[in-house]
Amino acid sequence: MDANVERFSGFAETYDRYRPQPPAVLLDILTRLAGAPRPRLVVDLGSGTGISTRLWTGRADEVVGVEPNADMRREAETHTQSPVEGTVIRYQEGRSTSTGLPDGCADIVTCSQSFHWMEPQPTLAEAARILRPGGVFATIDCDWPPVMTPEAELAYRRFMRKVEALEAERRVSVGVHKWPKEHHLKQIEASGRFRYTREVVAHGVETGDAARLVGLATSQGSVAALLKAGISEAEIGLDELCAEAARTLGDAPVPWYFGYRVRVGVR
Repeated sequence: MDANVERFSGFAETYDRYRPQPPAVLLDILTRLAGAPRPRLVVDLGSGTGISTRLWTGRADEVVGVEPNADMRREAETHTQSPVEGTVIRYQEGRSTSTGLPDGCADIVTCSQSFHWMEPQPTLAEAARILRPGGVFATIDCDWPPVMTPEAELAYRRFMRKVEALEAERRVSVGVHKWPKEHHLKQIEASGRFRYTREVVAHGVETGDAARLVGLATSQGSVAALLKAGISEAEIGLDELCAEAARTLGDAPVPWYFGYRVRVGVR
């Protein structure tokens, strides 16, 4: 899994600046399922720059972000002062399969935009180990791109198709493995470690303009991999995306609607 970890080096600031934050209603849902209005401990696996970790500020006593990539952890730590609003947030190096946390310590374990980069069954075994009975495991993923305007979305999709083709053609991501997001719930069910499973859908609303659409694109690991390999922005198609974003979105922020798919398991 080292290639998966290394994939996220070198663009942590861009990732943190442009990625969306999961909507707060997801916390309401997860705490309800866990029977814990204010969890004692939430563990965020693959916490990245802490976007999904910081979301728990004021809603849990303690939050631990487990992140194997040093660049991502450093960026997360620049945004987090502890304690904040009664919540202690800390980050530690670790893998989703070996957190080093005690048995049964957590009320909730989340993987936000990260479970598809993890070995599913060993990760689920570790999540079940650190969850208390009745605790909740959840994968949280948003649909790309958000709902904006048809023209902007089509431009983004064309760009990402070109990026994915170049990534395969130039073999810049050898050793990187991604598991299908649409199989997350099946993986949770197949583990046999959770007595209740289901998929929940929700949406979040943010705002964006042309600059954010380009930033969102450059926050994708596939784009970062090509740039790190020395492939020019023009060859990737980033110049074209900039022009299309300026034409279709402009500088005035408009609402962006992010759809979230949450797959949960209650231990």
